[in-house]
Amino acid sequence: MGLLRAWLGVMTTPREFFQNAVAPGDQAPGLVFLTGIVAIEESVRYALVPGAAPVLSDRPVATAVLAVLVTVVLIAPTGLHLLAAIQTILLWPITEDRAGISETVQVLAYATAPCVVAGIPWPPLQVAATGYGSLLLVAGLSTVHGINQLKGMLAGAIPAALLYGVAFGGFDAVGAIV
Repeated sequence: MGLLRAWLGVMTTPREFFQNAVAPGDQAPGLVFLTGIVAIEESVRYALVPGAAPVLSDRPVATAVLAVLVTVVLIAPTGLHLLAAIQTILLWPITEDRAGISETVQVLAYATAPCVVAGIPWPPLQVAATGYGSLLLVAGLSTVHGINQLKGMLAGAIPAALLYGVAFGGFDAVGAIV
């Protein structure tokens, strides 16, 4: 499935997307999706937010490219798997008949779809993107793990706060508005 097709699917018909696109033992498409989202979001943020990009040895473009690569290749996949481990632990007391860790990784990855625009420095857009990402996470958890939305919200609250509030800057955006 192409990145654009996956993005459109999760953004427009999330329950159907999570039901059909998330497969046991197939983390690779979700990981590729996440790295694409993060690459775009970070590149846009570095381009539009003054001072956001690191600069080493008076080489701003080279440093920004290196920073995006490190984020995409190391930080995003590591963070995704750490969040999946936390999410799995939080699902244990909620349901005995849950899907596997691989499916949880995919849900977390695909739910980042709206955050492709989180690097644009306009707090209302950032809040909308991170808020919709949180809703997609709940939809994905409830669909893939066969739990109701309330249980999905309870299980997904901490990972959503870490992913959308901290990593994608949702908390800072809310702070800038209020």
